[in-house]
Amino acid sequence: MGYKSILLSFKEDVAVIQFKRDENKNTINQLMVDELFEAMEECENKAKIVIFEGNEEYFCFGADFNGNEPSIMKEGRSLFDLLLKISEAPFVSICYVLGRTNAGGMGFAACCDIVIASETATFSLSELLFGLYPAMVIPFLKHKIGCHHMNYMALMTKPFSAKEAFDFGIVDCVSEKPSLALGQHIARIKKVPANAIRNYKKYMRTLYGTRAEYKDVAIKENVNIFSDEENQERIRNFVKNGIYPWEM
Repeated sequence: MGYKSILLSFKEDVAVIQFKRDENKNTINQLMVDELFEAMEECENKAKIVIFEGNEEYFCFGADFNGNEPSIMKEGRSLFDLLLKISEAPFVSICYVLGRTNAGGMGFAACCDIVIASETATFSLSELLFGLYPAMVIPFLKHKIGCHHMNYMALMTKPFSAKEAFDFGIVDCVSEKPSLALGQHIARIKKVPANAIRNYKKYMRTLYGTRAEYKDVAIKENVNIFSDEENQERIRNFVKNGIYPWEM
């Protein structure tokens, strides 16, 4: 099918899903979520490896405040289900980060099996600056790196380098030549039989559980924080006037 917010391509059993909202810093809106669900359905039937990527400046900068879409920002149900679907998919998911990753975009780094980053990539959780917190991302990031570093990132709200993200356990490989590193990972994973990948990931879910258990509480908290009038005012001032919360 034809997509508007993403590009999907296949080369044998490797799929690439590229975010294509360049003019909006690859932020997440409802259309992107819906199209990613559709792309995932295609990938589950065709791919052993699925790569998520943005552009050299932005991987994904979180939710699209300009979109004013309560279904994606307040309820967040579709976004949570998407991250859950990626984390439990029967293929190896690779998050390939060249640029800036922030807020909801961190969800992709948290739910993918492998994260490869360029030396210039950055990772951040900026939500607290707006009176929000990363309710949708926390269950996945906690599962991946634990509470300690996640808590530090959320409280500091600042960008962290790819090397720092590697030290935190978010990134698996930092490279001066990320395309070369990506190719090396693909070449190695392609040696693994598809049924072995499916069975391994199923076994890992049995051992360590699924993030689905956090869904109800995460959605409830997300609705609460985006319904708060003070938080809404901070967002409106930023979107309409370019005024950051600490400048008000």
